[in-house]
Amino acid sequence: MIHIQEVTFSYGDKKPKIFDGFSLQLEQNRVYGLLGENGTGKSTLLYLMMGLLRPSEGHITVDGTDVSKRQHASLRQMYIVPEEFDLPAMRFSEYVDTYRPFYEDFSDEILRRCMEEFHLPLDVQLKSLSMGDKKKALMSFALATNVRYLLMDEPTNGLDVPSKKQFRKVIATTMTEERTLLIATHQLHDVDSLLDHVLILQRSHLLLNASVTEICEKYTFDVRPNDDMDENVLYSERTPQGNATMALRQAEDEETPLNLELLFNAIISHQTKKNHE
Repeated sequence: MIHIQEVTFSYGDKKPKIFDGFSLQLEQNRVYGLLGENGTGKSTLLYLMMGLLRPSEGHITVDGTDVSKRQHASLRQMYIVPEEFDLPAMRFSEYVDTYRPFYEDFSDEILRRCMEEFHLPLDVQLKSLSMGDKKKALMSFALATNVRYLLMDEPTNGLDVPSKKQFRKVIATTMTEERTLLIATHQLHDVDSLLDHVLILQRSHLLLNASVTEICEKYTFDVRPNDDMDENVLYSERTPQGNATMALRQAEDEETPLNLELLFNAIISHQTKKNHE
């Protein structure tokens, strides 16, 4: 379990606070989507969880251990795939041999399957890869570590459409009951089928912290004609096919798939109106 308790953080004494008394608890066996507008602190939160940044107040613990202490027992159960990174000029197989000993549950089988799915050879020269292929190689290594807590920051940025499909497949086939995956992203359509829990962040506030099951029990997401826009519609957007709507689910309504982008826009729109009242 990752437990964030009353965390305050800024990038300097004279800088605005990114977090001010922020708290959150992440359970195991979940795929979390961390959503928010630019500048809300999504990436910062991931680095705080890893102990790469330290809060000025509050604590973050992973399975009871303070992450700021950077202890081996905690670090070998955590891995972050950052949005921007560079890899050393070596073959990927050498990279794996160099860093795999740190992760006691490393799986050669998962690594092989992921690289095959991404159509990358294990002995590829990392410096010869595009940024998208470097990201696929690093994600393959990350999944193969078998850590309990895997954090990904904008993992589908730089991937083409087929690669995004491959990404969803490798995530779906490598998740286990012991693992927690947290994906911070703006690319909502790339991950909505993977998530079982949604977090919408706005600075020190969580506008939403709910499971996909809870969301779909309360709301429906569909496209309606103009003459079907009743009082249950909470939010809508005009599309060429009609009105994309988020509505209160009624007893007779069948469950609909989550439309993550519509949900996000509805909540941000509501919060913006609330802030201006």
